[in-house]
Amino acid sequence: MENKEVISTLSEIKELMEKSSKFLSLSGSSAIFVGIYAFIGAYIAYYILDSTSKIMTLNINTPYRLQIIVILALILLSISLITAFYFSWIKAKKNGHKLRLDQISIRLLINFFVPLLAGGILCTSLLLQQHYGLTSSIMLIFYGIALINGSKYTYSNTRYLGYAELILGLIDSFVPGYGLLFWTVGFGLFHIIYGIFFYLKYDRKNNEA
Repeated sequence: MENKEVISTLSEIKELMEKSSKFLSLSGSSAIFVGIYAFIGAYIAYYILDSTSKIMTLNINTPYRLQIIVILALILLSISLITAFYFSWIKAKKNGHKLRLDQISIRLLINFFVPLLAGGILCTSLLLQQHYGLTSSIMLIFYGIALINGSKYTYSNTRYLGYAELILGLIDSFVPGYGLLFWTVGFGLFHIIYGIFFYLKYDRKNNEA
């Protein structure tokens, strides 16, 4: 009986330490919505810019097409960030916490956005020089690194999504001509699968409690 009490106490202490050292307001619902946004964005890019292609590629051969891609990417990124913030705010409020910019959230943001910003700058440079072939793989690789890097300050299993994105990006770099397909799988399908897993493992328990 005493052993069970000791184990229970240690589990409570571990949980309290985790809550104080990690950002735990992430929501599985936001990952699902981000995945849906990615599918919508891929649909728009494919059928507006290259509807005659039989495979999921983009023929970016004019400044106009490049502008469309950049604008679409910025819109998707903005909507995704707003969605992630909104669901995190809802989850924090439900758990009786305030979503504020403390030391843990600042560390998370720095560790996540530094690799993401570096990848974004590299992709921008490639696009401006009209080197389009590896942009999707670079996006996936740097996004995967960002998730792995940021997982130290939030749910640790986020790194598995990061590993999946990283591996997919590396595979993409060896398979020319299917960039949009890999991009859709990485940012769309993988997010939805992870979001469902996350919701069932964490969010549903909180809702039932």
